[in-house]
Amino acid sequence: MNKIVDLRKSFAKKILCKQNVFDEALDRIRWLFDEFENVVVGFSGGKDSTVVLELSLIIAREKGRLPLKVMFLDQEGEWQATIDMVESVMKRDSVDPMWMQVPLRLFNATSFKTHWLNCWHDEDKDKWMREKHPLSRKENIFGTTRFADIFPRIIDNEFNGDKCCYIAGVRGEESPKRQMGLTNSETYKGRTWGKVLSKGKEQFTFYPIYDWKYLDVWSAIEANKWDYCKVYDSFYQYGVPLNDMRVSNLNHETAVRSLFILQEIEPETYTKMTKRLEGTDMAGKMSFDNFYCPKELPFMFNNWIEYRDYLLEKLIDPKWREKFAKKFKLMKKRHGEDPSVVRKQITSILCNDHEFVKLGNIRLSKKEHFAHRARREIEKMERENEHK
Repeated sequence: MNKIVDLRKSFAKKILCKQNVFDEALDRIRWLFDEFENVVVGFSGGKDSTVVLELSLIIAREKGRLPLKVMFLDQEGEWQATIDMVESVMKRDSVDPMWMQVPLRLFNATSFKTHWLNCWHDEDKDKWMREKHPLSRKENIFGTTRFADIFPRIIDNEFNGDKCCYIAGVRGEESPKRQMGLTNSETYKGRTWGKVLSKGKEQFTFYPIYDWKYLDVWSAIEANKWDYCKVYDSFYQYGVPLNDMRVSNLNHETAVRSLFILQEIEPETYTKMTKRLEGTDMAGKMSFDNFYCPKELPFMFNNWIEYRDYLLEKLIDPKWREKFAKKFKLMKKRHGEDPSVVRKQITSILCNDHEFVKLGNIRLSKKEHFAHRARREIEKMERENEHK
């Protein structure tokens, strides 16, 4: 029992800085520029990456390291406001643009028939959402078309395998899982706020604003009069919850909610999306109140589990059905049969989220989290005793 108590104390501990988060982030980036000759900033057009970009430009200017390499991985199905923001950044004299408009294969969360968006593929050129930009890089020479795999390969290629760092705008406030990942192990020279980008190489991703709150982000943008993606203004006017204000690719599992208001905010973009990708119009006709999962259990089912299993059998492609079933079985061990968790599993089914991006964001209560940690520690000790 003492071991469990110690786990709780160690996990809950916070270390307070001696200065505000703005100056602390500048010091972190300053240290990165001192440690790494090769630096590139990731930019998505969102508020967090905007802050990281502007802070990095301050330090790059201070150290005579301009122009600064800035990378945007264009997923084609983007808000036009995001593309406008990206274009304005890439045209700056202080920026060395790495605007990647290369063939990619992205999961489509809006259809059970068309599972992928093959963005920027030449055979679909007549269907592209827009023409490629003159500033962009257009050839995929990285050996993969998957989104998650291409980042480290682009960076590795850009710097010929040499030591480098990629600076990105990820904050722990958005996800307890992220917070844990950014505080529990060393990445490089005692710093935890990052991860290894390429195994076996001195290539890292760092998150210098990982401890910022969303108010810190918007305060910095306002105080410094930094430009930002104007779709946020529309989100605010529509009453979109803060955690749902996403300016990324429109057909992704965690961003598909944007389709509910896209047709009102950017009707031309919506029309292009419906022509480009099957399922877009159906998703766009949903609402926030019925986001791929009804609030009330349909009358023909006895409980949410029965409803989930029915959808799993009727909707999910057989080649992925067993994968879903195994995931749900694992989650049952961790969460029991909590109806709120089962409803999120239903949402995952209805989004055809076979990569379980949405389920990876499920938040445990503090009590549940520590109970789960304790169970894992006990199981570990039991296994160790068995081998003695």
